[in-house]
Amino acid sequence: MQLSPTNGDFTFVSSTDAEELSGTIDAPDIKLNMGSDQSRDAYAATFLRQRGYGWLLEVEEEDAEDTKPLLEELDIDLKDIYYKIRCVLMPMPSLGFNRQVVRDNPDFWGPLAVVLLFSMISIYGQFRVVSWIITIWIFGSLTIFLLARVLGGEVSYGQVLGVIGYSLLPLIVIAPLLLVIRGFDMVSTLIKLFGVFWAAYSAASLLVGDEFKTKKPLLIYPIFLLYIYFLSLYTGV
Repeated sequence: MQLSPTNGDFTFVSSTDAEELSGTIDAPDIKLNMGSDQSRDAYAATFLRQRGYGWLLEVEEEDAEDTKPLLEELDIDLKDIYYKIRCVLMPMPSLGFNRQVVRDNPDFWGPLAVVLLFSMISIYGQFRVVSWIITIWIFGSLTIFLLARVLGGEVSYGQVLGVIGYSLLPLIVIAPLLLVIRGFDMVSTLIKLFGVFWAAYSAASLLVGDEFKTKKPLLIYPIFLLYIYFLSLYTGV
C-alpha cells in the first residue's frame, strides 16, 4: 500500500514493497596530527622556561677530568717516595742523588709508611708501641723544628716531619740483623751504633744547612738522641 505524502518532500512505502538494502559505508581515514616529537619537546621546554622552571631541563655533565686515580686523589707519588728512600739510605753525596728533594719537596704518606713499618717491627706483642712511636715521631719532629727555627734555620714543620720519618729507614734495615746476632752483645752494639749514626747523619745532612754555621752541633745532637730513643723502642733497652 502506497500513501501519498502530505508534502512533496517524503514518500512512504509499505514494508511489503520495500527492497532489502545492504552495504557498507566507507569513511575516509582521519589522522590527528599532533606534531613531531621534537616539536612537542621544544614546546614543553619553552613552556617550562616561560614559567621559571627551566632549571628542570638542566643536565649536569660529568667532567672526565674529575675522575682521577686513587693515588693521585691522595697525592701519593710512588716514584717520588722510592727516590726519597734511596736518598736516605745512600746519603753519600758522591752517589749523585739530589738529596735536597727530601727536604725541599716534603710529603706525608711516605714518612708515615716508614714510621708505621718501624712500628710494626717494634711491636713485640704490645700494640701500644705503635701509637707511642707515631707520637714520638710527631712531637720529636716538632722539637727539632722549634730548635731549628730558634737557631735561625729556614725549615718548615712539614720538611722536618718528612726528613725525620724517612730517616728511620736505616733502623729498619738493621732490625733483621739484630735478630740474627742477638746472642753476640759486642757485634749487636756496634750494629746499633752504626744504625743510629746512619739515621742521624742522613737526617742532619738534610736539615742542618749552612745558615747554622757554628751552631750545627746544637741541632745534630738532639737528632742523634731522637734516633737513639727510636732504637730503644725497638730493642726495649
